[in-house]
Amino acid sequence: MALIGDRCGENQNRLKSPFKGPTAPLVACGRESRLARRLIMPERKTVQRARRDRRQGKSPSTQAGEFVREEMHHIREGEHGARSSKQAIAIGLSKARRAGVALPPPKSGRASARARRSAELAAEAGRHPHRTTSSRRSRAVRSALKREGRAAASHTALSRHAHAAAKQRTSAERSRAARKAARTKGPAERRAAARKAARTRARRRGR
Repeated sequence: MALIGDRCGENQNRLKSPFKGPTAPLVACGRESRLARRLIMPERKTVQRARRDRRQGKSPSTQAGEFVREEMHHIREGEHGARSSKQAIAIGLSKARRAGVALPPPKSGRASARARRSAELAAEAGRHPHRTTSSRRSRAVRSALKREGRAAASHTALSRHAHAAAKQRTSAERSRAARKAARTKGPAERRAAARKAARTRARRRGR
């Protein structure tokens, strides 16, 4: 991904989609626009990691995880906040969809109609990045998130969210996801995961 141009007030400012060829105009300028831009477009290293995951045959959700990781770093660094871990993750997933990751919207019953509609719009923006981004709306979103706290990206909050999400899945779904993850991991990653699992089992036995 590369930013092209930085001229205030001109419609010629454009952002290249990291996964597709077309470009999307961005009408914004100054420091606020640069900050708001980070809510829409990911960093270059994030895109590179997502592309590497795609080349390795990993799922779109794994690719999108790179964008969620970036968002957590932004919150911890104080660039903006989030009301909850769920909102922070949703921001990262929306950024991934807008970047062109083929992440499907949540199924009916798994999320509200508003959340599904938002995901569909983000996916559409990723497929056809031609629409002008409202600088006023970007600044409003940025301002609202700046007022939120940073606890949503803490390890405790993320652990609590992961446990709550896991409880909503059946044992078969968790097992199927684990088998799929094992298939897409390389030998080194499988060894690291096995060592981590062994340490976790040892720690729990010691309690």
